[in-house]
Amino acid sequence: MKIHEFEVERWMNDFEETCRYNLAETCVRSLTTGELLDLSGRRDEILAELAATPLTYGPIPGSPRLRALVAGLYAAQGPDNVLITHGAIGANALVHTALVEPGDHVVAVVPTYQQHYSLPDSYGARVDRLPLREEHGWLPDLAALDRLVTPDTRLIALNNPNNPTGALIDEAGLTRIAEIARRAGAWVLCDEVYRGVDQHGDGFTASIADLYERGISTGSMSKPFSLAGLRLGWIVGPTGLPADVATYRDYTTISVGRVDDLLACVALENKDAILARSHRITRTNLAVLDTWVAGRDDIRYVRPASGTTALLRYDSPIGSYEFCTRLLERTGVLFTPGAAFGIEHTVRIGFADDTEALRTGLHLVGAFLDHLARP
Repeated sequence: MKIHEFEVERWMNDFEETCRYNLAETCVRSLTTGELLDLSGRRDEILAELAATPLTYGPIPGSPRLRALVAGLYAAQGPDNVLITHGAIGANALVHTALVEPGDHVVAVVPTYQQHYSLPDSYGARVDRLPLREEHGWLPDLAALDRLVTPDTRLIALNNPNNPTGALIDEAGLTRIAEIARRAGAWVLCDEVYRGVDQHGDGFTASIADLYERGISTGSMSKPFSLAGLRLGWIVGPTGLPADVATYRDYTTISVGRVDDLLACVALENKDAILARSHRITRTNLAVLDTWVAGRDDIRYVRPASGTTALLRYDSPIGSYEFCTRLLERTGVLFTPGAAFGIEHTVRIGFADDTEALRTGLHLVGAFLDHLARP
């Protein structure tokens, strides 16, 4: 098995710990353990529960308490439809491993998280990519998807909200994707790791797991819930799928940590407070970014409808890796090169961390762009 280097993760690994202004961060500003305890209003009780937690394996699929709480994020799911994993990255990897075999046909919407095309490609699948178009608001052309899907299509992979663009497929679009998949009997894996921070309403768009009998949702505590350090995610799918996937997990991670499981329970039991904080941050910060973009004639973008990231197109002849490297060296600001997603002359910005750091970083980016434009 050969696999391509994971370009986004390699870039982040190299620079995110040493940059001054991390505008590549994709999580809503992280909570500390103390902040989580304060949000719960049960600090002493939770500390006592932690103190009494035996540091053994615990329930391998995830605690019944946690699986019930995750199921509660969906309209029509129960605990038996949930498998707890090591982050959404672990969830995605397990689904691809369990479902995709050499020679299978996979359709992946791009740009997206690289797992969704590099993993099936490495397993020997035939991977067709459906490119999103800026002029279409970075939303998939469903007529084109219908043409790509054939009777032997095994899996359609997408993510919603989209990373890196922040585009959001609505319920009608997801329903149409389900209809296309149903014609072929294909699975639909929807990486929904950013679900919960739509720019309007309660933040939650419908999930593919609730709309399609072969729909699979993956998610985690990392993005809207601000707890990436727990390294805890999940797979939600039809009855029988979690057990099938667990066969493969037994060979890799077995279970998540009991402390992580407990803290995730605390967070989901207080999800209204955590998501209200996340909505304040994402909606405030996107307004800051929107104002900055509107004030520049050398930057444009499709305003994100959800998520924590946007794809900015810049007016400069230099490639995005060179752009981001020079920007980092000159200003300390970290972006992610759009070329890592296959879209040159763009950069991905994460706008959901500290508001003042975002303002300062954007000011420095503006000065850098002005410098590039000088003859």
